[in-house]
Amino acid sequence: MKVAAIIPARYHSRRLPGKPLADIAGEPMIRWVYERARRARLVNEVWVATDDERIHQAVKNFGGNSKMTSPKHQSGTDRIAEVVREIDWDLVVNVQGDEPLLDPAMIDKVIECFYKDSSVYMSTLKRKINNVDDILDPNVVKVVTDINGYALYFSRSPIPYFRENWKNIKGIN
Repeated sequence: MKVAAIIPARYHSRRLPGKPLADIAGEPMIRWVYERARRARLVNEVWVATDDERIHQAVKNFGGNSKMTSPKHQSGTDRIAEVVREIDWDLVVNVQGDEPLLDPAMIDKVIECFYKDSSVYMSTLKRKINNVDDILDPNVVKVVTDINGYALYFSRSPIPYFRENWKNIKGIN
């Protein structure tokens, strides 16, 4: 199976413009994310999908793969879809561009389920939300799953109905 990790990266973030180029220990954040994705055992190629020449050039400068995309995309998923149309892969993993400490094993965990079950066509990670601030934060995507762990829906709003022993789960996109 040919697997690509694609990192959508845009310069004009509302909360922190230029975030992919933010300096972390002398390197742009996008490089740290790229290198983490490259370390995943099951990933064959890593690409950055961006509409910004500065990000594109930064990736090229460290020897990475980068594709320029349309500036009209509404989301990182749209940006990834444009790149997917140009290059042929069996599986694509969306790696968020603001996760410089992402454990490569987490990427492999997402991919492994496709090897184990051929009926799987989408996978994402989740973890328990441990504080109320994250529950209320619209930038933290919440997920509801069934008893088998299958996602039923995602929400940026708090998921209603608290009861004894409740757990809020964070979607890791």
